[in-house]
Amino acid sequence: MDSISDIAARLADNAEAVCRRYLPRGRREGRYWLVGDIHGTPGRSLYVLLSGEGGARGRAGKWTDAASGDHGDLLDIIAASCGHASMRDTLAEARAFLSLPMPLPDSATLRARKSPQGTRAAARRLWAASKPIEGTPVSDYLASRGLGVAGAAGSLRYHPRCYYRASRDDPPDVRSAWPAMIAAVTDDRGAVVGVHRTWLAPPGGKAPVADPRRAMGHLLGHGVRFGAAGDVMAAGEGIETMLSLREVLPSLPMIAGLSAAHLAAIVFPSALRRLYVAFDKDPAGTGALATLVERAVDVGIELVPLPPERDDFNDDLRALGRAQLAGRLRRLLRGDDAGRFLVR
Repeated sequence: MDSISDIAARLADNAEAVCRRYLPRGRREGRYWLVGDIHGTPGRSLYVLLSGEGGARGRAGKWTDAASGDHGDLLDIIAASCGHASMRDTLAEARAFLSLPMPLPDSATLRARKSPQGTRAAARRLWAASKPIEGTPVSDYLASRGLGVAGAAGSLRYHPRCYYRASRDDPPDVRSAWPAMIAAVTDDRGAVVGVHRTWLAPPGGKAPVADPRRAMGHLLGHGVRFGAAGDVMAAGEGIETMLSLREVLPSLPMIAGLSAAHLAAIVFPSALRRLYVAFDKDPAGTGALATLVERAVDVGIELVPLPPERDDFNDDLRALGRAQLAGRLRRLLRGDDAGRFLVR
């Protein structure tokens, strides 16, 4: 009898067919299915990954709504499309779609679908148990990405043996603990409300696990901050993206939202008047930018897109070097921001 995770995996193997059936008013763009929301409204806010990168099937079928920050899998989409009130009804629909036998999992299996989520308290304990990054595998990892440790001071820490919970895509003998880069997710008052973990392996790369990056805690609206909030700030998705900008804009306050959906939902500080958005060149990144533009207009914030030449600004930094990247940004910055923030 198939478990819920087995059914979700089978749906992921047929992600495009699921989307065409249950989100028929959307359309495919590259590896994504784009639609307005989980109920199938026309638009581009919600995106479903149709195929995993590098054969990582576990990512296919995952969806994120850049407008709301909600995310989930194809079972959620079926439930919303059909208006189901119970998981039992959704599983029956999924089995019918997949032409599977109809016996249902017992109540214990249904309860197992809800895996425990990391709490704020757990995130704070992990942050407190971590130490500065100088001279650790974190500094080696940053160096492998062309980054120094100065721009990350206060926002990143190192944990020598951070617990890793294996996923269904990991081999059975995967290690349960790895060195990790720990990033503090904070609210606009500086309180730690979550953490982001990047598991590492020497010499400076990510650990060979299915999911080397995971976040825990209360993320929506918050992010990894570099510098105190001000009237001018920059925001983007990844930690490495923002640290790349910080190499040439060291005094510009920045925030990494950790995903396109969370970037789109960041809380605007009260003093903010101009926001630079370093968006990734993919449908998720452009969708987050569009959402931020709408939100910024509503509250009188000037929003300035910062498009990378390549996929993201870490790629640009490593390809162009600091001097050329600084020259390119000088042409994109507004007013006297180049004089205020750009390295001389």
